[in-house]
Amino acid sequence: MVQKDKNEFPRERILDEAELLFARKGYHAVTVREITTRAGCNLAAVNYHFGNKENLYLEVFKTRWFPRARRIMNAVDKALESRERISISAVIHAVASAFLEGPLTERERELHFQLMVRELAQPTEAFEIVAGQIMQPFFQKLGAIISPFLPGKMDEEQLMLSMFSVFSMILHLNFARVAVTRLTGREYDAAFRARLVGHIVEFSLNGLGGIYREESE
Repeated sequence: MVQKDKNEFPRERILDEAELLFARKGYHAVTVREITTRAGCNLAAVNYHFGNKENLYLEVFKTRWFPRARRIMNAVDKALESRERISISAVIHAVASAFLEGPLTERERELHFQLMVRELAQPTEAFEIVAGQIMQPFFQKLGAIISPFLPGKMDEEQLMLSMFSVFSMILHLNFARVAVTRLTGREYDAAFRARLVGHIVEFSLNGLGGIYREESE
């Protein structure tokens, strides 16, 4: 059976072009006509497949953004499963490596980041879905893993802020690649990505003040 190119199908073309435009300009700045013009179809196609612009936007997240996020989380899980013993440094390394070293392509990484930046600047219903179905479960899972290695007096808010601090560094060094390359003078190649992962782990552990326990008791 001959595999058909997905671009033969208007629904996929619409999603592809919608994601690109939403990532570049944000939800509010994009019109349905722009999307259909780039996709080579008419306005009726959007109404038929998605109903309206808002539904199309949410579908971009459900069929494009969510699968990429799950691939990243799966990479974290696999990295931790391969460890004989879990430590806080292993957890940080797994998360940093999943974002900086894989599994997304460069184009996927850019679209993924740009869509989320737009959402953080001007939140829509998509952010609530992302927060509830992706971010919160991911943070809760990581928190449950690392909490045994942290001081007993660290409350839930302190734990969440600590995780945000580590995660913020990972995101910045991953997505601000142009600035990182320009200011360090290093090419953002595999060797440098590995160097950054190591730096994130070291800096994060120092940031915790050396008061964590590397191995659970």
